Amino acid sequence: MQKNLNSHLWWLWLLVVLVLLNALASQVHYRIDLTKEKRYTLSEPTKKMLAGLDETVQVDVYLKGDLKAGIKKLAKSTEELLEEFKEYGNGKVQFRFFDPLTELNDSAKKALVDSLSRMGIQAENVVAQSKKGEEQSERFVLPGAMVRYKDRLFPVDLLKGVNNADENSLYNNAEALLEYKFANAIDKITEKSEPAVAYVMGNGEPLDFSVYNLVEGLHKNYRLAFLRLDSVPTIPAELSAIIIVKPTQKFTDGEKLKLDQYAMHGGNIIYMIDDLHAEMDSLRLDKETMAYDRGLNLEDLMFKCGARINQDLVEDLQCASLNFVTGSEGGKPQIQLLPWPYFPLLNGSLTQPISKNLDPVFARFCNSIDTVKTLGITKTVLLQTSKNARRTATPAIISFESVKMASDPAAFNIPDIPVAVLLEGKFHSLYANRISSAIVDTLANVYKRPFLPAGEKSAKIIVCASAGIVTNEVTQRGPLPMGYNKDIDFTFSNQDFIQNCFDYMADPTDILQTRAKDFTLRMLDPKKVEEGRATWQFVNLVLPLVLVVLCGLLYQAIRKRKYSH
Repeated sequence: MQKNLNSHLWWLWLLVVLVLLNALASQVHYRIDLTKEKRYTLSEPTKKMLAGLDETVQVDVYLKGDLKAGIKKLAKSTEELLEEFKEYGNGKVQFRFFDPLTELNDSAKKALVDSLSRMGIQAENVVAQSKKGEEQSERFVLPGAMVRYKDRLFPVDLLKGVNNADENSLYNNAEALLEYKFANAIDKITEKSEPAVAYVMGNGEPLDFSVYNLVEGLHKNYRLAFLRLDSVPTIPAELSAIIIVKPTQKFTDGEKLKLDQYAMHGGNIIYMIDDLHAEMDSLRLDKETMAYDRGLNLEDLMFKCGARINQDLVEDLQCASLNFVTGSEGGKPQIQLLPWPYFPLLNGSLTQPISKNLDPVFARFCNSIDTVKTLGITKTVLLQTSKNARRTATPAIISFESVKMASDPAAFNIPDIPVAVLLEGKFHSLYANRISSAIVDTLANVYKRPFLPAGEKSAKIIVCASAGIVTNEVTQRGPLPMGYNKDIDFTFSNQDFIQNCFDYMADPTDILQTRAKDFTLRMLDPKKVEEGRATWQFVNLVLPLVLVVLCGLLYQAIRKRKYSH
């Protein structure tokens, strides 16, 4: 009798412990990250941002329903990430998964897909997962989410700008960027004050529809000012970053001194330079054009910072394709889509968060860049050509006959030519011991910006030898998206690249660092899988059954021995 009572009490205590453990598990979410790259561990900037939330952020994720394996895995990873966000945000991050297209008729679905597309979430037309015996059907999938905070909305496209060399790497890279995309969205939508940035003018920089996307994006995310370099005594210290886009007129020493001292005081600069005069409009009219130096007079300033834009023209086999008239038939022009090596598709960095895991960036008529030895300055290549590229000395004649060269790989034998570089550190002034004491006194006493022969704060400078990365084409209907190639109807990652540049320079939360996270794709070796098929089938199917039977026999033997008396 006593033995039965003790046995019942033991089972009761076990039940109580299990109930308590389940209750605790429902309240406390914790897991140990054993991966080498710490793929399941949130970065410190993300944790800090989530801990500082003052009100609830609602995340609506559109990945629900019958999804193919890659998207289903992405949805699961998104759910796990948002669970982490919810915990570190003390419950102020709420989320739900649903399919907004369910139960909508065709016209309503099209209207919703178009609306989300304009907001930045592109629908994917995929084959739905089907049960055995059922026919496969196509359906729209929305690989994105909408982040809501108070009366604000921020769309998140989980596949936008992701390097997609193949389907496996596409979803793997998308998983690697999940933390950044959601942390960046929450950071942007909840920030109380936007950093101030400026678009620099005064040296022929465009301010028309050709920079519509750039200006619109900066205005949306920052307090944007337009700064005439020739009309201000100094560049205001309140500006977190400035950008100079496609100048066409020579810079004076006075203007360069302002840029120089802005960097010495810790200011951040993005140079988007077309050092060569080469335009497609001239090429289409005359069938050929001359690429020659614009004479901007920036060489010494950039050299002092650690970069040199070379007097050459980059060509790459990994390039955009354009429609060319290759002949006529019946009085009608015959148009063929051919590669145009002067418009390279640039690869990003393997480590730097600005360009890591990005789809290729579309460039036009770019130069190569060399870095030069500069004490205390870190240099990082942000964009570079493929393994099959070449340099052409300038001045050079560009003609449509160049497309014939693209079929000769032997001519493209220079790999990884840098086109955009990041320079970081405390720079040294180009004008140390070169300006008069009167200018030094004026800067210190009148403008309260003392001349610094060397930087007192660390600064960042990005030099990009292709302004075409941030400009957009303009048609009679208006401006096309930045990075859009109308001949193949595809938008490259130019917008993401320039946005990341500004986030790296101007965002104090340092959320962009989360883009550097690695997700190693550990694929099975097909040969070893085939060789060990029988062994692993036995381990996974037969061995568990054997263990269950053995444990059952052992339990019965122990029980029989215990109660046989």
